[in-house]
Amino acid sequence: MNVLLVYPRYPDSFWSFRHALKFVGKKAAFPPLGLLTVAALFPDTWQARLIDQNVRELTDADLARADLVFVSAMTIQREAVREILGRCRQLGVTTVAGGPLFTTAPEEFPEADHLVLNEAELTLPRFLDDLAMDRAQRIYTAEARADVTRTPLPRWDLLDIRDYAAMNIQYSRGCPFDCEFCDITRLFGRRPRTKGREQLTAELDGLHARGWQGGVFFVDDNFIGDRAKLKREVLPAMIDWQEQRGRPFSFFTESSIDLADDPELMGLMVRAGFTEVFVGIETPHDEGLHESGKVQNRNRDLLESVKRIQRAGLQVQGGFIVGFDSDPETIFERQIRFIQESGIVTAMVGMLTALRGTRLHRRLAQEGRLLRNASGNNTAIALNFVPRMPADALVGGYRKILDTIYAPRHYYRRVITFLTEYRTPPGGFQPNPARLRAFLASVVLLGVIGRERLYYWKLFFWSLARRPRLFPLAITLAIYGFHFRKVAESIGATGMFEEQECVE
Repeated sequence: MNVLLVYPRYPDSFWSFRHALKFVGKKAAFPPLGLLTVAALFPDTWQARLIDQNVRELTDADLARADLVFVSAMTIQREAVREILGRCRQLGVTTVAGGPLFTTAPEEFPEADHLVLNEAELTLPRFLDDLAMDRAQRIYTAEARADVTRTPLPRWDLLDIRDYAAMNIQYSRGCPFDCEFCDITRLFGRRPRTKGREQLTAELDGLHARGWQGGVFFVDDNFIGDRAKLKREVLPAMIDWQEQRGRPFSFFTESSIDLADDPELMGLMVRAGFTEVFVGIETPHDEGLHESGKVQNRNRDLLESVKRIQRAGLQVQGGFIVGFDSDPETIFERQIRFIQESGIVTAMVGMLTALRGTRLHRRLAQEGRLLRNASGNNTAIALNFVPRMPADALVGGYRKILDTIYAPRHYYRRVITFLTEYRTPPGGFQPNPARLRAFLASVVLLGVIGRERLYYWKLFFWSLARRPRLFPLAITLAIYGFHFRKVAESIGATGMFEEQECVE
């Protein structure tokens, strides 16, 4: 078989980092880890190629050369997926689709020839066996959960790693919490399944052998789901691995807020090379936390929890949501105040979205409040349900948050708040060509041309004088701010919300 793996294009969004990538000369933020892992399950006799549409164009000639085209995607990539499947159908090329988008809504894609759903370790071998016997079915599903200790190493050889700003690996699947708006427990369950330390270090060896140095994103939805194993086995092994190789990687991941309650765990993560962690804060309003089932965020001082994590040496990236039924009209000012006081520089604020497969989606369907499928872009102004708050007030308040927190004056003030408390990571920030290129580009694009130039130079000299070891991080965050502001401006300009569809 001559197989083509296609990863669909992302729209411009908060996490695309498209406006920041030009500073470092990269084409995409992360490679398609799911497809690289799927490729490792193919028979040895198959010839596999990968085209990431975020890196290069997909031509009809690419498609026509393939016996099979495999497509994997998340919800936000839906429109690009439809284009790919349509082109394949016109060319008569057989398609095999999988991943979160197809698993949660398989009936929406009649144009896909085969749907290999749920976890590929379970369903793909069955498809491959049937295909070899010329009896392949259209849909393959599995109720069981995969044993991730048997997951093969990703096919890094299919990539040109120079195209990407960071690499990614997966250590665990599943999350012990079950927030109403989140689809992770449906996709991967509530019992965290983890890889062994030898398996994990083998994946790190694979990246290192390809010549990678720099950031590695642990894509786990809650990295600390099994704390005991992390502290006993995994993090000590990662510390040893880093020290033996001169600390070539810096790591970042996602975690629940209760990480702040475990100084030992935070210390081990920092020693292992973790520098950033995304945390779902959601809201400082306790009734919103109760409504959404965000039990891990309740009965605690959220602001102090964030600061404890940052003082330990981990930059907190925060997720925030407006649009809960219980949100008062003051929620927008409260969100702004919390974000500014916490020093969370990377603050992703979105309107509540009802994703397929979530408890929220089921509840709103029962209440007759669903309007349309979610776009998957949770920073777009595109409500897919009827909110309790008047729609114009919700949209106006959301825009106010974005316009405020990513305005240069507020954003750069937040950067300084963060850098004042943040602990410098072990070994500091190592110079490399990408960082030098980004620095020079920032001087021109932000310090000379940009409208934020006054604040850029204030941060520049403040960092040199007060926190010189964090100067590279200060420049990186200034570049992030440029991207976030561009995305916020595009959200405010698109008018993607159709008010007439949100009338009860």
